[in-house]
Amino acid sequence: MNTVLAIDTVAPRLQLALRHAGTTDISVDALAQGHAELLFVRLGALLARNGVAYSDLDRIAVTTGPGSFTGLRIGLSAARGLGLALGIPVLGIPSLLALSLSAPPGAPAAVLLDARRDEAYFQRFAGPGLSSDGPRLLPMAEARARVANGATLLESPFVDIALLAGFAAHADPAQYPPDAAYVRDADAKPQQKFRVARQA
Repeated sequence: MNTVLAIDTVAPRLQLALRHAGTTDISVDALAQGHAELLFVRLGALLARNGVAYSDLDRIAVTTGPGSFTGLRIGLSAARGLGLALGIPVLGIPSLLALSLSAPPGAPAAVLLDARRDEAYFQRFAGPGLSSDGPRLLPMAEARARVANGATLLESPFVDIALLAGFAAHADPAQYPPDAAYVRDADAKPQQKFRVARQA
């Protein structure tokens, strides 16, 4: 059985899960910032209380957004660094898919996250982890109108980190590269007038 570490730093929480020897242990801290300073402290404690060393890990899963830009970069950097050092796969699980894992099995669901500016990140699922279409950034009213009758609406930004670890234990790493999924374009634009001309 795979020993899986799951990391989520996209929302205002630091969430870790360790799936090992048929059980899943979690660590959750509510915090808006400071993920970077606390992540490896909590990870060390999680591993220690389960008698697991870094070298025992078989794969790592990390949420990739959309969400807090700083938060998701912290999680991705930690997961990629550990994966490279340990020589193990790192799976990047889009946050909307990760949130869909909390939906009742066998029924359609829609994940709707407040993206501010009266907009929402929105994606429909045929069931937990089974995407019906891609993620979209929509006006809030349009997103709500797209929720099909009978579908479970999920609006919490907090992933069930234990479910994420379970999903990642059986997912194909090739289908989930650890790349950030922003959905919304970055607000910051390159300043063209200060660019240095490239010599031929």
